[in-house]
Amino acid sequence: MATKRKPPGDASPFLPERFSLPKLREAAKSCHGCDLYIAATQTVFGEGSSNARVVFVGEQPGDSEDVQGRPFVGPAGRIFDEALTKAGLERKQTYVTNAVKHFSFEPRGKARLHKRPRVGEVRACSPWLRAELDVIKPDVLVLLGAVAAQAVWGAQFRVSQERGVVKPGELAEAIIATHHPSAVLRAPDSEARKRIFKELVADLRAVKKLLQD
Repeated sequence: MATKRKPPGDASPFLPERFSLPKLREAAKSCHGCDLYIAATQTVFGEGSSNARVVFVGEQPGDSEDVQGRPFVGPAGRIFDEALTKAGLERKQTYVTNAVKHFSFEPRGKARLHKRPRVGEVRACSPWLRAELDVIKPDVLVLLGAVAAQAVWGAQFRVSQERGVVKPGELAEAIIATHHPSAVLRAPDSEARKRIFKELVADLRAVKKLLQD
């Protein structure tokens, strides 16, 4: 019986020789850089223009994204779209992706419950994100939630302490971390949901100002 090959722990071997968003998207369909591809329906790559001035990075695809093959189309995606509208930004002018390209979940009967990706899985997927950013070269990089922020700034970074702070970096001239839209959905009560959404919109308005400046 053939022995199952262990994933290499890094997506680098699956990247194309030359980078473009279409080539990266096609190559990512065959990525076995970590174990997440085994249970996931498909790779969910980023979406948007290679000329986008702002890139949004979330954590990972959810159930809806895994089924549809597109980022931010589920409940958190609807919150994201609402926040963009409130901030005066148009999604079609942005690029939206995730730190991890496959859905990490725990099965509960017929349901698939979100499971935070492990550090090794985030690290394994990092070459895809860096390749996307290498192609786009955004002016502003927005990190949505702790997983995305720590994928860029390291495990010590805390969104709760540095949310909304603009920093320069190698990946973009301006990098800002804020709440993941799903934080609104997970909030314990209506007051917390309103507060988190208001803070998210405020940070997105700051992003708009950065683009205008």
